[in-house]
Amino acid sequence: MKRGFYTIMAAQFFSSLADNALFVTAIALLRSAGAHEWQQAALVPMFALFYVVLAPFVGAFADAMPKGRVMLISNTIKVLGCLLMLWGAHPLLAYSIVGLGAAAYSPAKYGILTELLPSSQLVRANGWIEGLTISSIILGVLLGGQLVGPVVAPLLMGLHLPGVDSAPQAAIAVLVLVYALAALFNLGIPRTSARLVPFWQSSHHASSPCADPGSGRRSAGVWGLLQDFWRCNASLWGDKLGQISLSATTLFWGVSGNLRYIVLAWAAVALGYDTTKASALVGVVALGTAAGAILAAMRMRLQYATRTIPLGIGMGLLVLAMNFINELWLAVPFLILLGGLGGYLVVPMNALLQHRGHCLMGAGRSIAVQNFNEQIAILALGALYSLGSWGGLTAYGAITACGLLVAISMWLIGRWYVFNCRNHGGEMRKLLTIARSDKSE
Repeated sequence: MKRGFYTIMAAQFFSSLADNALFVTAIALLRSAGAHEWQQAALVPMFALFYVVLAPFVGAFADAMPKGRVMLISNTIKVLGCLLMLWGAHPLLAYSIVGLGAAAYSPAKYGILTELLPSSQLVRANGWIEGLTISSIILGVLLGGQLVGPVVAPLLMGLHLPGVDSAPQAAIAVLVLVYALAALFNLGIPRTSARLVPFWQSSHHASSPCADPGSGRRSAGVWGLLQDFWRCNASLWGDKLGQISLSATTLFWGVSGNLRYIVLAWAAVALGYDTTKASALVGVVALGTAAGAILAAMRMRLQYATRTIPLGIGMGLLVLAMNFINELWLAVPFLILLGGLGGYLVVPMNALLQHRGHCLMGAGRSIAVQNFNEQIAILALGALYSLGSWGGLTAYGAITACGLLVAISMWLIGRWYVFNCRNHGGEMRKLLTIARSDKSE
C-alpha cells in the first residue's frame, strides 16, 4: 500500500472511534433525562438523515477539493455537533449534526481509495479500512460504555470541568479531544493527482475513467446538481454488475446500522445487561466483522465478489437464532460468527461497487450515491423500528423481522445476479474482465 493510505486509516480510526462512543453516550444522556425508548431508537435514523438529504451535494463537494481537506472540514462539523450536545442541545438534534459531518466525510474517505490505489488493491484496501473501522466501533462502543460507567465516570466528574454536570457530559468532553486527534491526521492526508471538478460541474466529464470525453457539460446551480446526482444514481443502478453490489451493500448497511441498537435492546431483555455491559456485546459483533473483513481482504478478488451472496442468506438465518440465546457463553461465539459473515460479505461487495462507481462517474459522486441508498435503508428501517418500539414491538420481534428481511432479500439478490448472467452474459463478462484489470477499460 502507498504511504498515504496509512494516514487515511489513522484519521478514519479516530473519527469513527469518537462517532461510536458518542452514540453510546447519547443513549446514556437520553436515559438519564427519562426519554422514551423511541427517542433512543431514533438516534440511528437521525444520524443517517443528512446522508440522504445532502447526497446530491456531498459527492460534488468531495470532488471539488483535495479529499484530505474535505475530511478535515467534515471532522470539524462533527466536533460542532459534539459541542452542541455538551452545551445542552437535544441529543437527537446534536447527533444529527454529527451525522452531517459523517455524510460529508464518507465520499472523501472512500473516494480517495480509488484515486490513490489501482483496482487490484481495492478489496485489500477495503478490508483494512473496514477492519480498522470496525475495530474503532468495538473500541468506540466500549469507550462510550466505560466513560459513562461506574468506574471512569466518577473520575471524570472529579475533574470539575466547566459546564459539566453529569457523567454523559463528562464523556462528551473527552470525545471532543478524540475528534481533535482525528483532525491532526486529516492534515497529513496526501493530495492525489486526480483532477478536481468544480462544484457546479456535471460528473459527465473526461476525468471519469469510463466517461465519454465528448459528454462534458455544465450543470446550472442546485437544480443542475440534483439532476446530475439522479443521473449518477440511475447509472449505477442500471449497471448490470453495479446494481448487484449496490443492492447487497444497501441491505447490509441498512440492517447492520439498526442491528447495533437492536443488540443493545436484546442484551437488556435476554441477559439483563445495562448499557455498559450491553455495549461490550456490540463490540463482540464488530470484532467478528473485523475478522471477516480482514479474511476477505486476504482471500477474495474483486471479480469474485458476487460469490459471497449465499453468506448473506446464512447471516439472515443466524439472526433469527438470537431469539433462542439467553446465556453469555453462547452469545459471544454466536455474535462473533454473525459479525464474521457480515464482514466477509461486505468488503468485496463494497470494493466492487467503488470500482464500478469510479468507472461510471468518478470517486466522490459514486460514494455519495452509495451512501444515499445505504442511508435511506438505515433511515427507513430505523424509522420503522422507532415506530414499532413506540407501538410496543419487542426486541425479539425486531430480531425476527430483521433476520427474515436479510435472508429473503439476499436470496432475491442472488436470483437477480443469475438472471443478469443468463440474459446479459456478454456485458457481464466484459465488466468482470475490467474488474480483473487495473485499467478502467
